[in-house]
Amino acid sequence: MGLSHGYGPAVDKQEAIALIRTAFERGVTFFDTAEVYGPFTNEEPGWRSPRAVSQGRRHRDEVRIQHRSSRQPSASLDSRPEHIQRRRRSLAQAPADRRRSICCISTASIPNVPIEDVAGAVKELIQAGKVKHFGMSEAGVATIRRAHAVQPVTALQSEYSLWWREPGEGDCCRRSRSSGIGFVPFSPLGRGFLTGAIDESTTFDSRRFPQQSSALLAEARKANQAFVDQLGRHRGHARKRRKAQIALAWLLAQKPWIVPIPGTTKLHRLEENLARSER
Repeated sequence: MGLSHGYGPAVDKQEAIALIRTAFERGVTFFDTAEVYGPFTNEEPGWRSPRAVSQGRRHRDEVRIQHRSSRQPSASLDSRPEHIQRRRRSLAQAPADRRRSICCISTASIPNVPIEDVAGAVKELIQAGKVKHFGMSEAGVATIRRAHAVQPVTALQSEYSLWWREPGEGDCCRRSRSSGIGFVPFSPLGRGFLTGAIDESTTFDSRRFPQQSSALLAEARKANQAFVDQLGRHRGHARKRRKAQIALAWLLAQKPWIVPIPGTTKLHRLEENLARSER
């Protein structure tokens, strides 16, 4: 997301390609993108630029691209079946030999759109060979069950981190696993707050996504700083682990089917995130 949306100006395309390629060469094979992150441009560095993933120690067929298609360019939520089908425009940007790696993530965000219709639209894309799996974002247990009955759900994406633990403590994560559904936490670093890089004096770019979170309002940041300070005093800190590494290691230790998606626009942060599981 951060390459083109939510954290200020978009990263230079060549820099984005270099970052993705480095991640791939370091063993990262799961990438998250969405229509709203452009629109229609966030997919380009990884899908349309062979240099991003066609070289390295792993074959590009191992790459899995998670793509959400539930928003329009106006950023209004739209999970109507006809809108999902129109996302063929985004999917068409992927070379034919890479389309089978795309995982389409949709969400029933309009009350009068039955989740069965949403799942059915994705099922048609899967049958047509446009995507490989069906996922959902921030869905409840009942909704997951209804969708799963139409098209098996592969992944559930919701916010989950050290400071937002509701998904892990509720039924959604546990019951989704009973159906063989993986869990993909977004904002695993608390939109940057858990890294220690943000405090009560931080000012955000007007286009920055984290400011939309009530937990990152100035007064909330001041109150929550004690939590981040405590994280810094964690025993892992004595092993020269950074706060971000501890936060990611905590998530990975919860369940084996959890795959967090930390984002970055900087190479040194990528290396830092990848070191989170080293002992």
